[in-house]
Amino acid sequence: MPELPEVETIARGVNVRVRGDRILEAWFGSHREPFKTSPVRQAKHLVERQIQSVHRIGKHIVMELGPQGRGSAAGEPEKNTASIAAQWIVHLGMTGRLLVTTPDTPVAKHTHARLTLESGQELRFVDPRRFGRLEFRDLNRDKKFTGPGAEPLTIAAADFAELFRTRKLAIKAALLNQTLLAGVGNIYADESLFRAGIRPRKRAGRLTKLELEELRKALRQILEHAIRLGGSSVSDYVDAEGAPGFFQLEHCVYQRTGEPCRKCGNPIRRIVVAGRSTHYCSQCQR
Repeated sequence: MPELPEVETIARGVNVRVRGDRILEAWFGSHREPFKTSPVRQAKHLVERQIQSVHRIGKHIVMELGPQGRGSAAGEPEKNTASIAAQWIVHLGMTGRLLVTTPDTPVAKHTHARLTLESGQELRFVDPRRFGRLEFRDLNRDKKFTGPGAEPLTIAAADFAELFRTRKLAIKAALLNQTLLAGVGNIYADESLFRAGIRPRKRAGRLTKLELEELRKALRQILEHAIRLGGSSVSDYVDAEGAPGFFQLEHCVYQRTGEPCRKCGNPIRRIVVAGRSTHYCSQCQR
């Protein structure tokens, strides 16, 4: 499943390419699974809206939209946040892709949405396994999407420590809890715990303030570096142009079972924590 760096990479790429553009047509497929909002409602309410911006919240891509009808000229998004009247929210699920392409590009199998833009581009949502979700919110009647948990890239030290202070579950499981931290998944939990030198089964509530601060800094460093490298392409992930990421080349523990630790040479171990495959070094992580 795409995690924070992958979703951030896609959101940034889409934003650069479609910000200020206008949606002229919206087509949706017949499979019901990808639609948190009915495709009929999405198609009706997305057209004739200008795309003000595209950004990430947790593992969601959020498109901020202006009011329906002709407002500012295409390519000139409104600067007043009050002009944001609706949101289109994309969750990529396990295999989802959000691609900016041209109309003459062959339509991939499992394409569930196509937005035709005034610039001549198309925005397509492709999802073979159909675990992704598409949602439309009219902010005149719906609550603005804010995400389930805290933002890992900006959370303060005291707030981070408070999230885990009384938790009895393993720290790996706590990192994966989206109501605590939004966006962290299996890859970056494993890599951050390795960098911080913390074993994944250690109880979250027993970590010291120093350990929690080391983990917070490690998590932020790992996520920011992964974003710079375009995320990790370990399965189906590609960015908004269909290009893979490169952070998988720098994984220290994730999916490296039996391989030598890049620090000490001990073989990387694999265990299961909270039902998820978990990778760590028994020598470097205490």
